[in-house]
Amino acid sequence: MESSVAYNVTSANPAWLNKADNAWQLTSAALVMAQSVPGLIILYGSMVKKKWAVNSAFMALYAFAAVLLFWVLLAHRMSFPASNPSSPIVGLPNVTLSEGFLLGQNPYGSADVPVASYVFFQFAFAAMTVILLGGSVLCRMNFYAWMMFVPLWLVLSYSVGACTIWSTVGSFMGLGWWISPVGPRISMDRMAFPPNNIILMLGGAGMLWLGWTGFNGGAPNASNLVASMAVLNTHICTATSLIVWLCLDMVVYKKSSIIGAVQGMMTGLVCITPGAGVVESWAAMVMGLFSGSVPWYTMMILHKRSPFLQKVDDTLGVFHTHAVAGLLGGILSGLFAQPDLVRLFYPTGKQGGGLVYRFSHEGLRQVGVQIMGACFVFAWNVAATSLICIAIGRVVALRMKEEDLHVGDDAAHGEEAYALWGDGEKSMTYIRRNMTPRLPVICGR
Repeated sequence: MESSVAYNVTSANPAWLNKADNAWQLTSAALVMAQSVPGLIILYGSMVKKKWAVNSAFMALYAFAAVLLFWVLLAHRMSFPASNPSSPIVGLPNVTLSEGFLLGQNPYGSADVPVASYVFFQFAFAAMTVILLGGSVLCRMNFYAWMMFVPLWLVLSYSVGACTIWSTVGSFMGLGWWISPVGPRISMDRMAFPPNNIILMLGGAGMLWLGWTGFNGGAPNASNLVASMAVLNTHICTATSLIVWLCLDMVVYKKSSIIGAVQGMMTGLVCITPGAGVVESWAAMVMGLFSGSVPWYTMMILHKRSPFLQKVDDTLGVFHTHAVAGLLGGILSGLFAQPDLVRLFYPTGKQGGGLVYRFSHEGLRQVGVQIMGACFVFAWNVAATSLICIAIGRVVALRMKEEDLHVGDDAAHGEEAYALWGDGEKSMTYIRRNMTPRLPVICGR
């Protein structure tokens, strides 16, 4: 694939380039990017207690930058090998920086856009995934451990999942889970954990919802009929899921919860993703009914009644909003995939459809493939994440010091989110401004 003559240096518009498809691919990538920066930065920074606002937002910002560097240095070629990989589950690590490669035709999906557009689009996917899984360890993970964890998890875990799910040499469709060995938050944070700014939280959630337009709409790599269907279905499922979650809160708790509405929005976005472009809109609404009710039950009822789940401290409920909702989406896609839409999405691939349309061995097989893919990625992520955390734990502590957990942002970064001192504190003194830099001996000389 890579060649010094992969494009015509005299023209920025080669014959194979479809400007409309390329424009949509870049727009979709920008929308997905906006989900993380500023979307999840705002959402995380406002959804936690005030003392953790800076740390939570900064974990998202750092991850976004780190993923981009390691994506082009190693992970893209591992996730999307141009030819058969040396392993059936991942390609060889390699850089993605040469213009001969980046300005060639994209070998995945539509061949009418440059590789560079596809690399950027898939990077935005990867960055958001890493930031989302970070939501389960907010407010107690050592930032230095997080700095090491992000590139290691991207290379050793995400790239395998991406290759087996999306690559042309892969065979599975599924999702991954994040297993947190960091330990729970301190008891006072677990007992009372109000968001520090609900209005900003809604703004971040809105960026997440808006950006999902590119998340699913850009998946066909073309501005075509599948993209239109994927975008519409994404919003139908999400709106349905939000309303269902809200109604359940009102019936059971007699009060509408803004945080609950945001959780219902997330479960709808996650659930529809596996099948956004291959299910009919009525099926998207049905998927919204499931994604608004099943994760609500596991989070609001089952989690509170299960002694085992009570021991697991998932700060933002990532297990319920992403693992449960994602598994639902994978299985329901196997049920509701419409054969004609599948042919539009995969015109040169295998023809098939969901169990609802093909109640046969083929339909049952598709549901089985969905479940098998989820099991594979789950098992791989459990193993890879555990090994990564064990390795990091030999270098730095995974968890912040107990005394620092009581302080929060000031202990982690020497900075705090708000310069509003109405709680009895003295005026703030920024530690870094009054700190004498400690230079290595070689620098002192």
